[in-house]
Amino acid sequence: MHRPTKRLTRTLVCAAAVPAVLVVAGCSSGSGSGSDGSAKDSGAKSSATTAAEKTRKPAPVTYTSLPRACSALSKKTLGDLVPKGDRKAGSSDDESTRASCSWSSLDNKGVKGSQYRWLNVSLVRFDSDLNRGSGAKLAADYYAKQVADAKGTDGAKHVKASDAAVKGGDASTLVQYDRTYKDDSGKSKKKDGKSGKSEDVTSREQTLVTRLDNVVVTIDYNGSGLAGEKTPDAGDLAKDAKKAAEEVAAAVMKDGKGGKDGKGGNDGGSGESPSPSKSSTSSKSSAKPSPSASPSASKDAKKQ
Repeated sequence: MHRPTKRLTRTLVCAAAVPAVLVVAGCSSGSGSGSDGSAKDSGAKSSATTAAEKTRKPAPVTYTSLPRACSALSKKTLGDLVPKGDRKAGSSDDESTRASCSWSSLDNKGVKGSQYRWLNVSLVRFDSDLNRGSGAKLAADYYAKQVADAKGTDGAKHVKASDAAVKGGDASTLVQYDRTYKDDSGKSKKKDGKSGKSEDVTSREQTLVTRLDNVVVTIDYNGSGLAGEKTPDAGDLAKDAKKAAEEVAAAVMKDGKGGKDGKGGNDGGSGESPSPSKSSTSSKSSAKPSPSASPSASKDAKKQ
């Protein structure tokens, strides 16, 4: 009688243990299913983010090309600012994003002295970039740099900066200063008829920087009196610089939106934009003789 009782006890114990095993197995199975779901959700979100990034495009820009720098000013304006001036086009890998042109003029009045003028026009256009920002923002940064560079010109004296209201410009700044250089450009005769020697000449310089949305226009204009001629008035030079800036700005607004040359940019397309560090960013460094545009420097330029 005792043996059947033991067997029954063992059977009940074993039967009681079975549900516990099933419960543990059920919990384990449920936990694995939730983990797989989270992974799938995360993967889906990642794919959606990647797809969204691929469809992102740089912001459209207002100006997609530039006017030709050497044709941006009228003959009348050039005749007033640089009479019978010699022209020199600046070098550029892509004239739809960067262009420049300069003129030098020496009005020789013999024993009465001479008047020298130098004018440089520089245009830089920026496309929007997904990483660096919109074309307008990049242009604003470059505009600020151009103004700061003008203020910090080596050898500059009596530096003065002021707002300049250039028609069509979003922002304009005029920087005025004087520089002194040695003139040995042929040693023209002085008023007393004697042969001249190298002389210290004061150059009155004007740098007018204007931003039109994603384009920056920089006008450099300076003048000096040689062999006894008077140093030109800074106020008159500033008016002439503003006149030039407004003409170039008008050319940008007319031809910069996929204009006559058909050199339109990418309307924000490639996302690449000219970088100041990759090319001649300052009109002074790219075209302007150092330490100052002078008659001797212009003569050297003619020989090239």
